[in-house]
Amino acid sequence: MTGALIAAVVGVGGVGGGAAVAQASPDQSARQDCRTYSSVTECGRPKLSEKQQACVNAAVQQGMTERRATVECHAFA
Repeated sequence: MTGALIAAVVGVGGVGGGAAVAQASPDQSARQDCRTYSSVTECGRPKLSEKQQACVNAAVQQGMTERRATVECHAFA
């Protein structure tokens, strides 16, 4: 029975899926806005060069979300 319960939990949430969400920090204001795209993690709002901002604008016009474009252009442009 215990094995079936563990398998059900792993099947629903995946291994490690949502673990960070389940752990609430005592001070919610200290929680950072982090996201990972293309194996690059960014927290907060990175300062972009003009070239990087142009990359973000072009990517958003092509349908990419601004959050993803910001991370990818900051890392690769």
